[in-house]
Amino acid sequence: MDGAVSQLSAALNQAVLRVLRALVKMLVRQGLAFPAFVELAKHAYVDVALNEFAIPGRKPTVSRAALLTGLTRKDVQRVVDDAGAGFDETVLQENRAARVVAGWLRDRDFHSGDEPAALLLYGDDASFSTLVRRYSGDMPPRAVLDELIRVGTVQRDDEGRLRLQTRGYIPRASDTAKLDILAADVPYLISAIDHNLQGLEPSRFQRKVMYDNLPVEVMHEFRALSARLSQEVIERLDAWLADHDRDANPAVTGQGRMRAGLGIFAIEEELLFPIEDETQPPADETGARTSGGPGLARGRLSVDRRGRR
Repeated sequence: MDGAVSQLSAALNQAVLRVLRALVKMLVRQGLAFPAFVELAKHAYVDVALNEFAIPGRKPTVSRAALLTGLTRKDVQRVVDDAGAGFDETVLQENRAARVVAGWLRDRDFHSGDEPAALLLYGDDASFSTLVRRYSGDMPPRAVLDELIRVGTVQRDDEGRLRLQTRGYIPRASDTAKLDILAADVPYLISAIDHNLQGLEPSRFQRKVMYDNLPVEVMHEFRALSARLSQEVIERLDAWLADHDRDANPAVTGQGRMRAGLGIFAIEEELLFPIEDETQPPADETGARTSGGPGLARGRLSVDRRGRR
């Protein structure tokens, strides 16, 4: 039993290290230093201990949070006291601008032929202000437009009409908006993996396809193909979800309130040199590796302290 526990602990440590490497790479680029990361980690640990692992029927305590997290009671109490100073995490609300773009894409009242039409800000029934009222409630149309223009999703043409530039709310000009997507999307992926690791039913769909010996020359075609197919799936699911969502379709009835969706992301990694590895697991029926993959070692050069191979 001790050996199995040790193996599980080692596997968890390796998994966390790989996740942290990807996260820390981005944090260093964004200028978030280690002390700040440690402080944020403390807040996350305490928040989860108090709100996710409370004993039913009992009020969460500082002592229990300290026991679960390994922090001192003093540290836990300090974090609790700081909860009102900007560290508390509120529930992420669906982005109103994203809902407007989704409606623009699927609602034929705002189409010209089969494509989203160029819209006037105000005017007849097929105006941008009408689109905002239909899909964003009481948000001022100007505020939504300013956000979509700011992130590069909408442009105003020479005639003053508004034209959709992307098939989704994809921030291109705003680092803050991109970081908002990090905060919204990554937790859902980790939550799905955690759900499946616990063996809960029904399991959540979690798949990927990846090969690790592709020439650079095919990447442009792969990007175009995967983007097109993925966009088709997203738009079909968006239409289905809109039909079954009470906000988008007030005629929907039923009990409870659920958030549901599907996330798709691309995988690209440049491997620095090819390796013939006979220990790789056999390919499945499609020829794709079903486990293993390049890993950290396959894509990294071994260097000494002077930086030589």
